Amino acid sequence: MEATACNGSGDSQTIFYLMGIPSLQQSLFLPIFFTFLLLYLLILVGNTLILVAVVAEPSLHKPMYFFLINLSVLDIFSTTTTVPKLLSLFLLGDHFLSFPACFLQMYLFFGLNCSEAFILVVMAYDRYVAICRPLHYSVHMTPQTNAALAASAWITALILPIPSVVQTSQMAFDSIAYIYHCFCDHLAVVQASCSDTSPQTLMGFCIAMVVSFLPLLLVLLSYAHILASVLRIRSRDGRSKAFSTCSSHLLVVGTYYSSIAIAYVAYMVDLPLDFHILGNMVFAILTPVLNPLIYTLRNKDVKAAITKIVYLKTQAVTDALSFKSS
Repeated sequence: MEATACNGSGDSQTIFYLMGIPSLQQSLFLPIFFTFLLLYLLILVGNTLILVAVVAEPSLHKPMYFFLINLSVLDIFSTTTTVPKLLSLFLLGDHFLSFPACFLQMYLFFGLNCSEAFILVVMAYDRYVAICRPLHYSVHMTPQTNAALAASAWITALILPIPSVVQTSQMAFDSIAYIYHCFCDHLAVVQASCSDTSPQTLMGFCIAMVVSFLPLLLVLLSYAHILASVLRIRSRDGRSKAFSTCSSHLLVVGTYYSSIAIAYVAYMVDLPLDFHILGNMVFAILTPVLNPLIYTLRNKDVKAAITKIVYLKTQAVTDALSFKSS
């Protein structure tokens, strides 16, 4: 497209048209809609259960579970920025997004996923202090420190995408810009511009690498120290208990970075466009779906708290029905 056909930089009159998955047959739209609706409901229900369980159960009022609450909130928020529009696209054929809505979606998706990477680092640090400095745990991980660590993860990650999003919004777009994606992902929006896309593509890629691999390096560093400390424990039961406190977090980290790897490979390898879009969608939804399952199935404390809440709620409903029938 010629640059002269564009409205000019930062034109808020531009309308973005989400192409979805271009080669997907229309007969598959409804099955895709129900699949993503089910996954979204699982994300909402699973993460809400974790939030309620941690808040309601006094035994879970510990730093590890405070950070877990942050992770659950991030999963709910990040999917809510993208999935409802995706559902509307496949069910109603609602392809259009206004200029402000598109860039708000891009910023929130970018920032919230950065926040998740930093919260995973904070959780790794919590496990490091608990296992490598157990006698100092209550001194280092005070409520004030925990709040400061969580706030730093949120604020830093929400500030980082601003330069990239602002500069992208100043690019030139046609009156209708076609985005080959199901939501306003940064790279897809950049590629919809009729300006030179190279600087913004490079900037977005560099920021993504920094907020992905720097946190991963810090997590690996924490677990290298944890592994060294655990191997010094003579008791087999002691080693097993130490590893068990880290297993859920390690699985979450593995899931998060596996989804990033899938999105990265889909982007870098010469594959059809649909694979690039699907790789990014896996990144957007895989971790939020699996996080509640990992923490409820592998963490006995969270599982016990959720079971207790469900039992009490069921009992209350049963009692109410019995009272009405009598």
